[in-house]
Amino acid sequence: MIESKIPTQVLNGFRIIDQLSENSRSVVYRTIRSRDNLPAIVKMLHSDGVSAGDFSRYKQEYEIYRLNLDGVVQTYGLQKYNQAIALILEDFGGQSLKQFIKNRALTQAEFLPLAIQIAEAIGSIHSANIIHKDINPEHILFNPETEEVKLIGFSIATIVSQENPPLKNPNLLEGTLAYMSPEQTGRMNRTLDYRTDFYSLGVTLYELLVNQLPFTSPDPMELVHCHLAKQPIPPHQIDPSIPKIISDLVMKLLSKTAEDRYQSAWGLQADLVVCLMQLEATGEIEDFILGENDICRKFNISHEFYGRQTQIKTLWSAFERTVNCQRELMLVLGESGIGKTALVQQLESRIAKRNGYFISGKFDKNQQDIPYLGWIKAFEELVANLLMEPDDRLHCWQQQLKVALGNNGQVIVHVIPEMELILGKQPPINSLPPAEAENRFLMTFQNFIKVFAHPNHPLTLFLDDFQWADAGSLRLIERLMTVADPGLFLILSYRELDSPVPFKDTAPPVLEPLAQIEQT
Repeated sequence: MIESKIPTQVLNGFRIIDQLSENSRSVVYRTIRSRDNLPAIVKMLHSDGVSAGDFSRYKQEYEIYRLNLDGVVQTYGLQKYNQAIALILEDFGGQSLKQFIKNRALTQAEFLPLAIQIAEAIGSIHSANIIHKDINPEHILFNPETEEVKLIGFSIATIVSQENPPLKNPNLLEGTLAYMSPEQTGRMNRTLDYRTDFYSLGVTLYELLVNQLPFTSPDPMELVHCHLAKQPIPPHQIDPSIPKIISDLVMKLLSKTAEDRYQSAWGLQADLVVCLMQLEATGEIEDFILGENDICRKFNISHEFYGRQTQIKTLWSAFERTVNCQRELMLVLGESGIGKTALVQQLESRIAKRNGYFISGKFDKNQQDIPYLGWIKAFEELVANLLMEPDDRLHCWQQQLKVALGNNGQVIVHVIPEMELILGKQPPINSLPPAEAENRFLMTFQNFIKVFAHPNHPLTLFLDDFQWADAGSLRLIERLMTVADPGLFLILSYRELDSPVPFKDTAPPVLEPLAQIEQT
């Protein structure tokens, strides 16, 4: 028995049997309810250092448990203890699959009934329009004696009917990264739907079969790249005793695009049942066509992009030239709502697979008095991405930036305050006349971009609604594009106005010969 780390009165009405886990935000106890000796799990959110968002997630998790869905643990209530809040859950004697499979892979006879139950539980939550978003062995409980399976861990789940898409946040990685779908990383320019759970389930089943993850790396950004671009080794190649059809089933779940995965938990369950029936009848599992019973019961809008292959190819060719030998600038012209932004965003996942950065900013008709507005928004996005990188890589960026910027770091911090999180406090800069101050800014910003725009990690910068750009942004583009160093791909989208676009008739010489993508 592990002694409680909090006063007994905080859990008044419950006798603590064991402390199961603890992190910076919560602690989980196995308890007995005093009034009726009912076994219960108490998940308590610490009162210190938590935000309103943490309380909101607890309440949403409670509301999901209250639905009493098949394959999901039940709840006995949500209670306040002084300044803390506790979620009371049933204790059906289960342990996490992470504990159950520790240091061993499952046999086929163990794997198939377990996988069928997990698929059934996921189908149950999907029928209630819930996307779990964090399926992994820690959040699947299994009682070896009763062979009962139940899901937990709904703190970041989404109730689809209560939230408008898009569901992803490109700057925050919610969930467990090793089990995360490509679209959940926020780098595929697509909304999140229930099929993200199938990818996470694929990672889980892969681990159950071979006792290892499809992708492992201490570097979070490397894991993101693996989910986006790399194919895992099929399970049957790691363990030849695994039937190829089971290996193919897991690899189908691990498809990079949601359309290539199973489209329903029932279709997956049907294929698993066929495998189990064959195993029980003959001791072997023969190949068959996967997904024959995979009938999608939800309306999904395809994220495929049709009719713009020529334009996408033109943009991608420019990106390839950027990586190899030069800087590129492309103009995308079209009326409002014709799909300019959607066209450019088709590059995002491809660029991520090439270890590149894709950032975007937008100019605003009502904020034309703010110099460099689109640039500022784009680089705020870049800073957010950099801050998610490991400490050693972030330190490397810091050193490169300090060398590139010298004593002018405050010039960048002045327009992008978030950069101070990376650069630290910068020395003040001297006051200069307007013309000299602008020249210093252009030179400093040019050196700043050189750090990120490199063939090994090319930078694609998309500036939307450029017809509202300020004159300083035009001069900055001219300055950047006179540099021969490769690694920067600049894309500007704009639409025709009643008066000429600033760079159309009076463009600097550097802009005149550049390619234009006409959209009709």
